[in-house]
Amino acid sequence: AHLRPRTNTFSAVFRVRSVAAFAIHEYFQKNGYVYLNSPIITCADCEGSAEMFKLTTLDLDKPLPQKDGHTDFSQDIFGKKAYITGSGQLHGETFSQAFGKIYTFGPTLRSENSNTKTHTNEFWMMEPEISFCDLEELMNIEEDFLKYIVKYVLDNCPDEINFFDKFVEKGLKEKLEKVVTSDFVRIDHKDVIDLLKNSGEKWEFEPEYDEDIAKEHERWLTNHFSVPVFVKNWSKDIKAYYMKLNSDGKTVAGVDLEVPGAGELIGGSQREENLDVLLKRMEETGADRTSIEWYINLRRYGGCVHSGFGMGFERLIMYLTGIENIRDVIPYPRTPGSCEF
Repeated sequence: AHLRPRTNTFSAVFRVRSVAAFAIHEYFQKNGYVYLNSPIITCADCEGSAEMFKLTTLDLDKPLPQKDGHTDFSQDIFGKKAYITGSGQLHGETFSQAFGKIYTFGPTLRSENSNTKTHTNEFWMMEPEISFCDLEELMNIEEDFLKYIVKYVLDNCPDEINFFDKFVEKGLKEKLEKVVTSDFVRIDHKDVIDLLKNSGEKWEFEPEYDEDIAKEHERWLTNHFSVPVFVKNWSKDIKAYYMKLNSDGKTVAGVDLEVPGAGELIGGSQREENLDVLLKRMEETGADRTSIEWYINLRRYGGCVHSGFGMGFERLIMYLTGIENIRDVIPYPRTPGSCEF
């Protein structure tokens, strides 16, 4: 990994990565967003503590202090359980309620033991939060944002894009140019499942109305429409507690953006601004209320309709370059069983 930047492929990848990062900041700064540095160390359980790295200064080579049959974290450096951030969303919402529009862009860590070409334990994430914004407006922003980034890279990295088009993914340049000029499709999750079930395809994983869509479904969907596709209004049973409950009581105002060749690129939602509904959803999903009482208080003291999304930066670089493995768009990848250099 310390020598591969000297090769043509990786030098091109990391030049594109640099330019794309600048484009992200430029887009948000031009559109009136405030850049927020959300904390790396947090006690807020956003994505589920099972997915977050635990942080401790307790000596793991000695017996851990105990209280009531559990590790006594009151003797740890922060006096309670602490984690390495899995998302800046909750902190971002607090600032969007003050500034209107904010974005975070920085390192994120997840502890899941996932060995795929699209997962790592350390990656960069970009997350805007927008006040007075519903699901439809959120999709407008996501589409405008992605088109801006793609066009910026096409304009500023022509040699690199031509290189990837010739040696990595045939037709990459045409694919990216089509993104800039096309209108994205918007379709409900239920209608997506109907399409998949009636497609005549034999699926490895049968599509179901109360389940996520698999990689094979994402590929079929983007090939079917041949442009990026917004899949919206998902079953509440498979989405997070903070997503806005729709009037049908069965679905939430969540949206995933599926793009040709890469699958899911962006995930977002309108956030639940109703206090009673939020508390009920937290109870239904088993979310830990104690660590995020401050987040709940946003609904008590002058909240509004608001939305936000998250995009893994490395997933974007894979899409822009045609590189198939996320390990090849990160300088020093951190994956299960591998922490070299």
